[in-house]
Amino acid sequence: MVKLKKYNGFLKLFVIFLTLFLTASCSQKNYNLTKIEGKQLPVSETGTETPQIENFIKPYRDHINQDLDSVLAYSPETLDKSTGKWQTSIGNLMADVCVQRGNMVFKAREKKEIDLCLLNHGGIRAILPKGNITSRTAFEIMPFENNLVVLALKGDQILEIAAYIIKEKKPQPLSGMTFTIAKDKTAKNILVQGKPLDTNKIYYVATNDYLANGGDNMSFFAKNVQKFDLNYKLRNVLIDYFKEVDTIPIATDIRITEE
Repeated sequence: MVKLKKYNGFLKLFVIFLTLFLTASCSQKNYNLTKIEGKQLPVSETGTETPQIENFIKPYRDHINQDLDSVLAYSPETLDKSTGKWQTSIGNLMADVCVQRGNMVFKAREKKEIDLCLLNHGGIRAILPKGNITSRTAFEIMPFENNLVVLALKGDQILEIAAYIIKEKKPQPLSGMTFTIAKDKTAKNILVQGKPLDTNKIYYVATNDYLANGGDNMSFFAKNVQKFDLNYKLRNVLIDYFKEVDTIPIATDIRITEE
């Protein structure tokens, strides 16, 4: 009986010890970051490619390059945004194409027509070279993921568009609208689709989503009464246009004049 009591006492002590040990072992440990090491791997240097990776990627690269370099159209001359004070040949082309291709979607979806288009001079990132034109050309000219949108604007905002162009002193891509810059640096003789501007009318203006959200200080776009996102990337607008034409026409009409 005495031995059993001693055994029970020993068992209790063992259980207490085991409980304390397990509790201490399971307690949360705090780790502190003491050192960060980095190493540069020159995977793009010639001769450093892993053959297995290169063999895996090559078919995809060749397929993409073939798509990008397939000839879609021909340009009889180089179109460059750096030539022209108030308008450029490439700016005219961009704006005209957005009206033309955008209307195909806008008319079918909304039963309405685009009246004019305004884009930004800085958004054109490359020339359209003389010679064969490919999908790669479109990616170089318009590398961004901007969508074509149409905004319903009142006539007063069309006045603001003209004032903005005069103030910025850059050849902003413009289509469907013409005006004269008076000697006092205001716009006069504003025509939209060949008709005098009506300040009481709603006009449908095509642009890109960046500008529609106030980019390049085009705050007048925020005053729209309705917005339509065509879900049509400007780059794809160009590619589809190139596929449609054989030879790219050069727009020579005068859209902005000075007194």
